[in-house]
Amino acid sequence: MSNEKFWLKSYDKHVPATLTYPTEDIGTMLTQSMNKYADNVGIHFMDRTFLFKEILEHSQKFATFLQKNGMNKGDVLAICLANSPQYLFAVYGTYIAGGTVTGCSPLLSPEEIAYQMKDSGAKFLVTMDILHEKVFSKIYDRLDDLKVIIPTNISEFMGFGGFKVFMGKLIKKIPKGKIIPWPGKTVVPFLEVLSTEIDLKIVNIDPEKDLALIQYTGGTTGLPKGVEIAHSNLMANLHQFDVWLNREKGKEVLLSAFPFFHVAGFLIGLFLVYLGGSQTLIANPRDTDHIIQEIIDKKPTSFGNVPTLFLMIQNNPMSKKIPPEVLDHITLYVSGAAPFPPEAIREFEKQFHTENKFVEVYGMTETAVVITANPMYGKKKIGTVGLPWPDTDIKLIDTESGEEVKEIGKPGEILIKGPSVVKQYHNKPEATAVTFDKDGYVHTGDVGVFDEDGYLKIVDRTKDMLIVSGFKVYSVHVEEVMTKHPDIQILAIIGIPNPDRPGAEIVKAVIQLKEGVEAIDTVKESIKKFAEENLSKYEVPKIWDFREELPLTMVGKVLKKALREEESK
Repeated sequence: MSNEKFWLKSYDKHVPATLTYPTEDIGTMLTQSMNKYADNVGIHFMDRTFLFKEILEHSQKFATFLQKNGMNKGDVLAICLANSPQYLFAVYGTYIAGGTVTGCSPLLSPEEIAYQMKDSGAKFLVTMDILHEKVFSKIYDRLDDLKVIIPTNISEFMGFGGFKVFMGKLIKKIPKGKIIPWPGKTVVPFLEVLSTEIDLKIVNIDPEKDLALIQYTGGTTGLPKGVEIAHSNLMANLHQFDVWLNREKGKEVLLSAFPFFHVAGFLIGLFLVYLGGSQTLIANPRDTDHIIQEIIDKKPTSFGNVPTLFLMIQNNPMSKKIPPEVLDHITLYVSGAAPFPPEAIREFEKQFHTENKFVEVYGMTETAVVITANPMYGKKKIGTVGLPWPDTDIKLIDTESGEEVKEIGKPGEILIKGPSVVKQYHNKPEATAVTFDKDGYVHTGDVGVFDEDGYLKIVDRTKDMLIVSGFKVYSVHVEEVMTKHPDIQILAIIGIPNPDRPGAEIVKAVIQLKEGVEAIDTVKESIKKFAEENLSKYEVPKIWDFREELPLTMVGKVLKKALREEESK
């Protein structure tokens, strides 16, 4: 099945089976594109706009500062910020200077941040002033590689005006930290960095060999793994994305709440420059009032989020105030990073006028980034993640025997090979040997199934697949069925060890009901009856846990790891 690439028959007519890929590095691409679209708006942020020529100037000043302070080719700059112009200036400037980026979530603990900083060997850091004072001060003494610290405040590039910024800090809506010096390290405020006069040295980058990004995976067990992503990996994926979506260059207006410290958000931050389009930055993805107002004000042509955020926006009463003409202006919705139950997509489509506009995508950090998608114009099969992209090979292997699955409709672990797939993890040869095989395939840990047209459906993670009385229970399938119940907002299925049957598990459902629905006995019984009527006997949950909200990851996925850890205590 992997050699046939039978999915090609379902491609949009404008998409070829194979592509010719860019050969330049990311820094060169960014500079060329920002010069080409110099007078286009590249960034909207809090009532302020930045033209590409302004973004390029800030990025080149940042790059010059890095070079003057010792950055050599491949040196790592860590960024620990919310989505903001500073984040992008730092990313673009690092690439122009010839460096490597690692994104670090501001929500991590000091110990988690210290691990990532030390493992990546970061010599430079951009972070929020409050984190510099309150969080990093606890770990600076352990970061021997770190030489330069660049603190900033989220308000520095807002457009609210001086008085409103001052009042925001005064009432602590905008957190403010002290820019304290640190022995043995250079501490320079971000705005001072941008006063540097542009004087750049030319750096020769080998796109195939030199790293653009060390991206740390969330890690379900053990320490996170740094994925080594080369310039060529990202450039290939940007080109595939561009060809697949066929968006008009210089015209795109994107609104997305994917954080830049997540690999999907990072790719978006590069993609909009690649297209010469503008992006509206969302610093707080939980503030759905602000997101909805930005939709109304900015009138985006495309809108990308994780499923949980789409649902949060849909359930916000303010969403009813979005004018129909604004919704009609959005011609593309992109969902990824987690499964989106088909019934929930259909409800979203009705409210947001998204018929044939919703493109589900699939990818992972190790594939840098997106590897399958529903067609832009052709048939979009709700509940699938679409078709493998050009020059991409996907095969399924049996989770027990390791043999390739030849039969259409039979599930197997997804293995991927293509131009955006990376070669290894950072400093982890043993993990590399387990995940990347000798033939160049990455073992995803996801279980999928192809249909006769080549559309791929994710049915589970291998670690989320339950064994119940000898039967395989795919949690994603159970979740997909159960979210059709009208009272369920979000559902997570996990397995609990069965004390009476070693090696077997008990199915547990953790449920968040829709807003306004209370977990009264009649609702609970209705849900349980629905399960009995729509699931196989061995798939029906034996334990039901109703909660006000489920734990979510930083990008809005249900945090099953936390739910499992609760059971082990």
